[in-house]
Amino acid sequence: ALTETSAICTTVSMCLSSLLFRDGSVTGHLDDCTCDVETIDAFNNYKLFPRLNELLESDYFRYYKVNLKKPCPFWNDNSHCGIRDCAVKPCPSDEVPDGIRSGSYKYSEEANNLAEECEEAKRLGAVDGSLSKETQEAVLRWTRHDDSSDSFCEADDIYSPDAEYVDLLLNPERYTGYKGPDAWKIWNSIYEENCFKPQNVKRPLASGRGDAHFFSGVCVEKRAFYKLVSGLHASINIHLSARYLLQDTWSEKKWGPNITEFQQRFDEVITRGEGPRRLKNLYFLYLIELRALSKVLPFFERPAFQLYTGNKSYDAEMKNLLLEILHLAKSFPLHFDENSFFAGNKKEAAKLKEEFRLHFKNISKIMDCVGCFKCRLWGKLQTQGLGTALKILFSESLIEKIPESGPSYGFQLTRQEIVALFNAFGRISTSVRELENFRNILQNMR
Repeated sequence: ALTETSAICTTVSMCLSSLLFRDGSVTGHLDDCTCDVETIDAFNNYKLFPRLNELLESDYFRYYKVNLKKPCPFWNDNSHCGIRDCAVKPCPSDEVPDGIRSGSYKYSEEANNLAEECEEAKRLGAVDGSLSKETQEAVLRWTRHDDSSDSFCEADDIYSPDAEYVDLLLNPERYTGYKGPDAWKIWNSIYEENCFKPQNVKRPLASGRGDAHFFSGVCVEKRAFYKLVSGLHASINIHLSARYLLQDTWSEKKWGPNITEFQQRFDEVITRGEGPRRLKNLYFLYLIELRALSKVLPFFERPAFQLYTGNKSYDAEMKNLLLEILHLAKSFPLHFDENSFFAGNKKEAAKLKEEFRLHFKNISKIMDCVGCFKCRLWGKLQTQGLGTALKILFSESLIEKIPESGPSYGFQLTRQEIVALFNAFGRISTSVRELENFRNILQNMR
């Protein structure tokens, strides 16, 4: 089925090139292709989005451990946002389920003991000689995994005293008032210094440039990288427009869609043609992350894997919901074909893949330069989620070798990566859903 689909529609960017845009929203059938944006909207908005929302409200996925106090590694900047809506409220430790705080995510006693030994070994930075030889080898494999080159993100040290659990449901992503030179500096650094682009193009943030001109002479991998970053940027802007502070009085705050803000960022005329491309890139990002979810199913299907919080019956219920979502993702008929990535000369492909990984890792570090803590929280989570999706797509051969029982040393995901992966896709899924809301508002305004 994938081969047949790929023959009709090899890449998402080809499919989306013939979309019709009205008032910054994306509509229309796709020329010479079975895929269309309505198919994605219907699949996401009425099948996947409701289930995914339910999963993300569960205890396993709502608590994310993050260090918001790491200094910016690229420039001296102490201009932290003083706006009250930028604040993040960490969780008191006693509110976080015991199973999550223990660092364990399996129910069998043997698995729990091994996981605890591994975590302790990582904390100490050495293998305890009193452990059995088999356990020492397991710990070394675990440590090698953490130090390996498969990571696309600079992960937080979750054992740092500055790392705290945050309840994502109590700290939603929305408009905070963080804008101006500080916010512009972050995105400018991402695009200018860390995003593949033609050398003769100095300002990716500038509008009014056609795709054909902009991507002239740029290989498919570098085009994809730019589109992923642009899609993430577009998604964040949709969230800020959809949950805008509309009223702020002493008695109440009211958040809701701001159509003017949305149009300023995405309307074709106002953005001189750039807005529609941003929305195309959002759909490109959606399909990349959806593809990763479909590929990682074997890792989560193993009986040994549990969404461990300590509530056994509820955890089993949530795992069933998780598998339902992953099977649903796999059933999507028009998946992106990632086999076109890094398919040329092996030496050149390996070099490009490493360059790709390091560029994205650098972007994840830039998130520690974001002055607004709530923006930093969601920026770190979404870049780690996208980085995890890329890690999955580039680990297909390892995932295929995962045994049905026993540990998976060749491919591993930490709880942080799992929480980030699904919450990041939840943000993209929400953006696609919000586009329908904005489309309806704009139609009613005509």
